[in-house]
Amino acid sequence: MNNIFFYEDKNFSQNFTEFLKKRQQKNTEITGVVEKVIEDVKINRDTAVIKYTKKFDNIDLRSAGIFFQQNEIEKNVAKIPLLDRKAIDLSIARIMDFHKKQMPKNFSWKDELGIELGWEWKPIDRVGVYVPGGKASYPSSAIMNIVPARVAGVDDIVLASPTPDGTFNPLMLYASTVLNIGKIMRVGGAQAIAALAFGTDTIEKVDKITGPGNEYVAEAKRQVFGRVGIDAVAGPSEVLLISDTTMPEKLAAIDLLAQAEHDQNAQSILITNDREYALKVETEIENYLKNLKRREVAELSWRNFGAIVIVPDFKKAIKVSNLIAPEHLQLCFADAENYLGQIKNAGSIFLGLWSPEALGDYITGSNHVLPTNGTAKFSSSLSVFDFMKRVAITKVNKNGFKKLGPAVVRLANSEGLQAHSLSVSERLKDFE
Repeated sequence: MNNIFFYEDKNFSQNFTEFLKKRQQKNTEITGVVEKVIEDVKINRDTAVIKYTKKFDNIDLRSAGIFFQQNEIEKNVAKIPLLDRKAIDLSIARIMDFHKKQMPKNFSWKDELGIELGWEWKPIDRVGVYVPGGKASYPSSAIMNIVPARVAGVDDIVLASPTPDGTFNPLMLYASTVLNIGKIMRVGGAQAIAALAFGTDTIEKVDKITGPGNEYVAEAKRQVFGRVGIDAVAGPSEVLLISDTTMPEKLAAIDLLAQAEHDQNAQSILITNDREYALKVETEIENYLKNLKRREVAELSWRNFGAIVIVPDFKKAIKVSNLIAPEHLQLCFADAENYLGQIKNAGSIFLGLWSPEALGDYITGSNHVLPTNGTAKFSSSLSVFDFMKRVAITKVNKNGFKKLGPAVVRLANSEGLQAHSLSVSERLKDFE
């Protein structure tokens, strides 16, 4: 394997850092394309949305309609096998329960001056959720984005999901129906993000956009940020597996490929303290790749961005992990829980042999919308907090005003803000 690193090599830090940077190079061509699409949608509204959907997804929205119709949804949902529905229902129930436990509480108090202070949490009014579509349609993404929004109290949610050549996953429609989504757009790409951010003739503007997408969608979210809120500019998926020889090589291999099959730019990294074990895992990866349905995608990911790091001990492994700040971190080595306090940067941590990241993608309860490309150093998984605003509340009594007012006058004058000073000093005259 080309991408194998030894921690004790004198150039390890430099070489490994350069390797990680390979996946983060910006595509300026995409930036320009997205800029044009957004500007066109802002000006020409539905006409532009229809044009780009025809161009990129080969579907005519003038006949198909921008939104799925209720009878169309019901017809497709009716065809879903009962066991598939039950799996979706179980996933929703567990994820709902997890996110309910995140709900923050309003809080207020009186200080020593009798001033009443506090905050209240308010849900965002209107949210747009983006879900990848076509053959790569993920109902799990719909669930992971809609559930925390619903728990947070968001009433108005519109879902956007592309349907290239008219292809869509009925399970996505079912999950959305269970979660009471009334508007589902068969529109994707940068044009969907622009329509949600600025509004069109038939698509109402939202206040925040969440959900994963391809590089065009990610770039569009970056460009509309400020006009609307976004969850993050997400990159391709990634996993870091830290394991010892107690983890069967086959399981280590397939856990790494579970991320590689997402996207050709996804990243799977193995860190272990045993070189012979690492080579056996690599052999198992090659064996699995021969018959994997998404072999082409997974192979490109593994060849270009996959890596193995050999460390002398697991304390060093955690040090490398903190440098990577992985989206998903799997710990499968002896006494792994004892190292949790040393982990500074990770989107989500999976402990032990029976906690593969794939389980977290669907059903354990935690959210699978996670920070990528090292952004776990300063951000967290999608949660109810992403769909709420904290509003501060202040009520000052006359005595408190008298005590605090003179200091405010001095501070305002020191900053040259005369009206601020007068706003307080005029009231202080009541105490003269």
